[in-house]
Amino acid sequence: MSLPIDPAAIDSEAFGEKQAVLEMDHEEAIEYVREVCLDTGFGIPAEFSPSELLNEKVDAERDPYYVLGACNPEIADRALDETMKIGGLFPCNVIVWEEEPGRQRVYHVSIMKIARLLGMAPDTDAWAEIIDTTGDLTAELFDELASADAAVSE
Repeated sequence: MSLPIDPAAIDSEAFGEKQAVLEMDHEEAIEYVREVCLDTGFGIPAEFSPSELLNEKVDAERDPYYVLGACNPEIADRALDETMKIGGLFPCNVIVWEEEPGRQRVYHVSIMKIARLLGMAPDTDAWAEIIDTTGDLTAELFDELASADAAVSE
């Protein structure tokens, strides 16, 4: 099966990729990212550690890896008004993984932009407004992460 698009040809801005690096331990980074998410308007209705699960179930020996399922209910409600398919991508995940002890990468991609790229969401003014709103909140989140005393520039 060939892909309908060439992922290497897509600029990371098209799918809303954001990253930050925090110089702190893994648990501290999770707590910090959770606090910044809440401060910028995202609740955390779901969270889990794939590394703990995989280490337990299949002896994967994975380094710490954690998923914070972030959600802004007002935006989620508007998105569902535009397309029920978007729920297949809910929530907006913010991932924290340990690159090395004391160094954590925080990563996010925009489910709203990805939904549009995949044809799951309409190419309308209403959807563009949802993308702009989530983009502004995510930019605020990552600006705050980047300005942390424990952040490093990439």
